[in-house]
Amino acid sequence: MKKAIRNLIIRSDVYIESDNEFNQVMLSGQYALISILLILTYAVIDIFECIMVTSWFFGGASVIIAFTLVLHRKRLHCLANYILFPTFNLIVFLIASSENRITGSCLFFLPVALGSAAVFNYSQRKVAFAFAVLSFLLCAFAITTNSSILPFRNYSETDVQLIQTLNLIFVFPVSLLAVYLLIRLSHYNNKQLEKLNEELDRFVYSTSHDLRAPLLSVMGLLKLAESADQNEVKKYHQMMHDRVKNLDKFIKDITDYSRNNRLQVVQEPVPLALLANEIWESLRYSADAQEIQFINDIAEDVSVMNDGARLRVVLGNLIANSIRYHDHRKENRFIRVSHQLTATSFSVQVEDNGQGIAPELQTKIFEMFFRGNESSQGSGLGLYIVKETLAKLSATIGLDSELRQGSKFSITVPILFQ
Repeated sequence: MKKAIRNLIIRSDVYIESDNEFNQVMLSGQYALISILLILTYAVIDIFECIMVTSWFFGGASVIIAFTLVLHRKRLHCLANYILFPTFNLIVFLIASSENRITGSCLFFLPVALGSAAVFNYSQRKVAFAFAVLSFLLCAFAITTNSSILPFRNYSETDVQLIQTLNLIFVFPVSLLAVYLLIRLSHYNNKQLEKLNEELDRFVYSTSHDLRAPLLSVMGLLKLAESADQNEVKKYHQMMHDRVKNLDKFIKDITDYSRNNRLQVVQEPVPLALLANEIWESLRYSADAQEIQFINDIAEDVSVMNDGARLRVVLGNLIANSIRYHDHRKENRFIRVSHQLTATSFSVQVEDNGQGIAPELQTKIFEMFFRGNESSQGSGLGLYIVKETLAKLSATIGLDSELRQGSKFSITVPILFQ
């Protein structure tokens, strides 16, 4: 049921990057669906009461609200909200001012005001406040005046009790939806803030060490080279080259992490086989990659709609890890890349017969600055960046690994459509 409602509001092939925006769009769409149901309920009551003059109003209101759902499905979420909430206010005002106040129709101004506060972002807070003020003014006007644009409907006492019950049935759940979203957004933002603060502390501590260590090493080697003979100087130069290369890799990891947090997800056709081959070509000449066979089982004509830059970061880190942690003792070392494709998602597997990962470490490898052992030459950011990048793509990653046998990482990514 939940999936059906989601697909009705924003379509199964529409991707919304931000969790906050997704929840706001879903609330707006749910408001639209509930209001259409409420309007149809009022229309049925009027038909049974032989009040036919309101049919044009209820029909027109339903069409306008249904149009906002069309806008959501076309990813015009902001425009949908700009139409939806003034329409809500006007509908409630016209209904409340055209019937006995004891029916409780004015109560609908409360969920409308709460909804406007919930579906608009902080940058649109003035718009949300304006709609909330509009709800208050229209509510006050409907209560304090006897004027009505629609013909006044004199319901029987039985009908009044029925409408009171229906109004309460609609008002409370809709209000709770808006309040729940506000609480959820606040909780999510607090969790994100705690996560960022924790990562910042670890980032400052680790980078201060990981940036200084290779620089101090280079400084020490330069000092040794001042009084060394020619052969030793060459050796020191190679060691300095390795230290600088590690430092460059560390800075690149930091840059990838920063870009992933700042940049929006883009949609573009990504040829998976070509991407995997390009990554291997950029890594195959490193010392660790020698005598490793790269097997690309992805068909050349496979192309997916997704973010090419982020997929490059993910596959690049996974393949680089397979190179870094290969097993020197094995003769037939390999890295295999394969894929599976469905209508709405694709998965890519990066498999190797390297060192493998111990079971007790498999739950920790995606943590920031985690290193499996003290001799590891990596930055400790690679798999953490993979996890954060996949989160941006609403993707998942799985691991199947056995110590001294090898590892297989599987990523599953939803396809982004134009």
